[in-house]
Amino acid sequence: MSKEDFEPHLIFSYTREMALEDGVLIDVTEDAKQVGFSLHTVVTSNLFNGYVAPPAGLDASFGQSTTGRLHDLLVLARIAAGGEPDGDRVSFKVGFLMRPGQLETVKVILHIGPGDQGEAVLTLMLPEDY
Repeated sequence: MSKEDFEPHLIFSYTREMALEDGVLIDVTEDAKQVGFSLHTVVTSNLFNGYVAPPAGLDASFGQSTTGRLHDLLVLARIAAGGEPDGDRVSFKVGFLMRPGQLETVKVILHIGPGDQGEAVLTLMLPEDY
């Protein structure tokens, strides 16, 4: 047997492109550009569906929209990106209105890592998504 017989072989790879197609990641690059990010930017579906999209019962009459909540998240991410990184990530807190009068503070992680082609990409996620 040769050394090559014992080298690990890739059995399966789940790419960022596949995650976007599956809806596990949601592309928000165009919105991110508006607040100053230049990298391809995604939000995990867990963060997007759990917090960015307003819960049932919270609509425009409460000043809540997906667009507005996403903008707020991205602005806070941009501010956090200028802070002290912990390697390839930085964490920050965001307050989301979840019910009338009930604000929930959520820890969000901004992670910069390699995309499918090795390019720098940005992902916003909850700690349990990491």
